[in-house]
Amino acid sequence: MLRSVRAHLTPVLLATALATTGLVGAVAPPASAAGSADCRVPSDWRAVRATEVEGSAYRRTMTSFDGTRINLNWFPNPDASASARMPTILMGPGWGQAGDTTIDATGVLGSPLSIGALWDSGYNVLTWDPRGFGRSGGRATVDSAQFEGRDVRRMISWVARQSGVAVDRAGDPRLGMVGGSYGGGIQFVTAATDCRVDAIAPIIAWNSLVTSLGKARTPKAGWSAILMAASAGGRVDPRVTAANDDQLETGRVSEASLRFFASRGPGPLLRRIAQPTLIIQGTVDDLFTPTEAVRNYEILRENGTTVSMAWYCGGHGTCLTDPGSIDPGGLSVAWMDRYVKGERSAPVLRGFEFVDQDGRVLTAKAYPPKAGPRVTARGSGTLELQQAGGSGPPAVRPSGTGVNAVVDGLAWRITPGPAANALNVPIRFAADTVVVGAPRLTLAYTGTAAPTGECTRLERVFAQLLDTRTGIVVGNQITPIPIRLDGRPRSVSVPLETVGYSATVDSRLSLQIVANSNAYAEPCFGGTLKVGRVSISLPTAVGMRTVTAD
Repeated sequence: MLRSVRAHLTPVLLATALATTGLVGAVAPPASAAGSADCRVPSDWRAVRATEVEGSAYRRTMTSFDGTRINLNWFPNPDASASARMPTILMGPGWGQAGDTTIDATGVLGSPLSIGALWDSGYNVLTWDPRGFGRSGGRATVDSAQFEGRDVRRMISWVARQSGVAVDRAGDPRLGMVGGSYGGGIQFVTAATDCRVDAIAPIIAWNSLVTSLGKARTPKAGWSAILMAASAGGRVDPRVTAANDDQLETGRVSEASLRFFASRGPGPLLRRIAQPTLIIQGTVDDLFTPTEAVRNYEILRENGTTVSMAWYCGGHGTCLTDPGSIDPGGLSVAWMDRYVKGERSAPVLRGFEFVDQDGRVLTAKAYPPKAGPRVTARGSGTLELQQAGGSGPPAVRPSGTGVNAVVDGLAWRITPGPAANALNVPIRFAADTVVVGAPRLTLAYTGTAAPTGECTRLERVFAQLLDTRTGIVVGNQITPIPIRLDGRPRSVSVPLETVGYSATVDSRLSLQIVANSNAYAEPCFGGTLKVGRVSISLPTAVGMRTVTAD
């Protein structure tokens, strides 16, 4: 039936753009679901309408709260009916994209699940074009609760009125959400503002756009260019464009941009989420790093929310090591089966797991795992602050195909790699060790600027952990380190980006302090950094269990 609809062209269009820059259902409600008697249904839920689009089997046009027209793609399960009602999954797309409409394929940096896979698992599916993108009107405001969040709230009310939809009560559909990146961020926002959502499984989402787009107020220039190209065909809040223009000109994140991005997405809303949440992040995601996932996980766990977390080799980044067997799509479906359908036997992840550089999957009851002794190393030296010889791209090329090849090709160009101009500190391991968490870096230094005058760009160096045997930076992660180039003795101590790595006595890591990175905006050049002492402390875990693939 609906499997005959034409394929969506979003992946092709995105690649081109980037290259140029009811009744209660039959299943009993899960006890831990948010769709319970204390969940308030909007008083106007019955008034939400969506008009069928002539010539399309699935498209609908919904008018949102402010008059903005939002394009919906409704794919009721072919086996659903008034007498066989099924739960519903909302699946949001990545930044700059329209909602999936291809039955048996997935989009770029969106959900790893297809509509057909969700049908096969017994769900109705709703996808949509977020405001500002695709066929929807309005401007993209970066998953704002006041705009995109309210759009989805109306979608939920509309779903509740459709035939074949299982509901907990009138106006409250049995419903979960899946999706990645921008489609992951909207899940946190929606769950925090609408308790009718029963469970969420956000993939490669963020905690704060302040720390993910500009850690230490240092713009991720590489990813900014990709994201702006991805949204080139849409309509975005002018403050997004202004922030990008400003960082290109100055190499800094402005105060106005900080305020805008701080108010967008999950961070301020997480403590309002009670729904069971599965957080899936990429070990090699150098846009929304594992650190972002850890912050989300820790806040939800403190709240007492049911939460698990998995790190796979993927996301906004290129997997240059063995990808292992973690399946984000399979984990997401199992989570929905347990907490939306209420199937207690569903094989959900309980706790935390990650894939290491050798493809092994390691698991623990929670994050952080039980701590082992920290591994430390110290050194000293001098770093010339010059543009040449910086970090990246890697010597190793990605091997992805199809849609993955598009993402890999773009991400590889801005992925950290071995630096020729670096202060190196060897790290050795006395025993087999699992490194997991955020290493701590401490620098005691004296820095001098170029003699030609004051630099108007940020005073920064960057730190990365290099596997010298493979030539691959651990997790593709690099961290900007704020410094002062005033000739005075100074010190700085900061956490590096979170990583997962299995070390043996034969492993050879090196802490590299570098002057330049292909991932970030260029800092001040022309001076010298004299490091009297640099130390690195790596967190380790004990008792993690190796998961064998079925």
